Amino acid sequence: MRDFRDAKTMAKALRQALASRDISLTHSETLEIVARQFGFDQWNILASKLDETKGGEPSIAIEPPIPIFRIFDVAKAMEFYCGFLGFTLDWEHRFGENFPLYCQVSRSGMIMHLSEHSGDASPGAKAFVWMKGVRAFQAELSVKDYRYMKPGVEAAPWGAEMTVIDPFSNKIAFCERT
Repeated sequence: MRDFRDAKTMAKALRQALASRDISLTHSETLEIVARQFGFDQWNILASKLDETKGGEPSIAIEPPIPIFRIFDVAKAMEFYCGFLGFTLDWEHRFGENFPLYCQVSRSGMIMHLSEHSGDASPGAKAFVWMKGVRAFQAELSVKDYRYMKPGVEAAPWGAEMTVIDPFSNKIAFCERT
C-alpha cells in the first residue's frame, strides 16, 4: 500500500462488494475495517502511518547515531578498539601530514568515530548499545587477556550489561535485553 488513495480504494471496493450482497456500511465503517486488516485499532492510526510515507519511502528516516569518542593516542586506540574489541578500521582521515586523526571503526553493524580533534568530543563520554550475545562477547574478550580491561557482565533491570572503558575514559555499555 502506497498512500491514502490505496486504503480508501480498498474501503470503497469493500463497501461495493458488501452492497452487492445487500450489506450496507458507511464509507467510514469500511475505512475502520481496512485499518483493522492492517493491524491498527482505527483508521486515524493507519492514516497517520500512511502519511509518514511518500511513494513507499519514509518522508522522515532517522538512522542510528554514530558516537564520536575523543582519543589522544592512535596506537592505544587501535589496540583497544581493533585489537581488544575486535572492531575493523573502516577508514581514516587527516587534513594533512602531522594533523589529528579522524577515523571510523565498526563491528557487527555498530559504527563509531574516533577523533584526535580537540573540538569533536570530550573524553569520558558514554555510549549505550543494545546487542545480542553479550555473554559470548565477554567470553571472547576475557580470552584476549587485555592488560587494562577485564570486563564482566552484570545484571541490570533492563538486561545483562557489560561496560568497557577505553584508554581515554570513554565508556561503552553493551546490553542484552533479558
